[in-house]
Amino acid sequence: MGDFYLWPGFLGSRATFGPDIALVLILVSAILFTIGWQLAVHKHYDVHRWVQTSAAIINSSAVLAVMVGSFLGFLLPRIAGEFAKPPVWVTTVHAVFGTLAFLLGVFVVLRANKLVPMALRFKNYKLFMRTAYGLYMLTTLIGIAVYLVTYVLVL
Repeated sequence: MGDFYLWPGFLGSRATFGPDIALVLILVSAILFTIGWQLAVHKHYDVHRWVQTSAAIINSSAVLAVMVGSFLGFLLPRIAGEFAKPPVWVTTVHAVFGTLAFLLGVFVVLRANKLVPMALRFKNYKLFMRTAYGLYMLTTLIGIAVYLVTYVLVL
């Protein structure tokens, strides 16, 4: 299964299949999160919850199936010696923000679906949702930068 790190990519860059599919899934998630945000603005809360939950599942799949393994296997061993190189430091920044966005986003989705204990059900829901969305979009932009400096630009 992990061989997808070696399969050829499909986006026309130097990337293999794993980074290409991760980028596509993350962009799909970003679009769905934005659609879900607009559904909430227009008070379509049930559909909003389903769209956000679907986006979180797609995002989680990309993070857990591709990004975590890629970070641990390819980047973590390089951080100490090569941090000054753009692909390494940009990816490290992406991983830090991504971890925060992932954890908060999953928690918000679990909370929305009443899958956390009552004691953990926060009251200021909009603040948590907006923070998770903002962090996710920032992480997505940094992720696009990771893809560009790692697979498109020669740095």
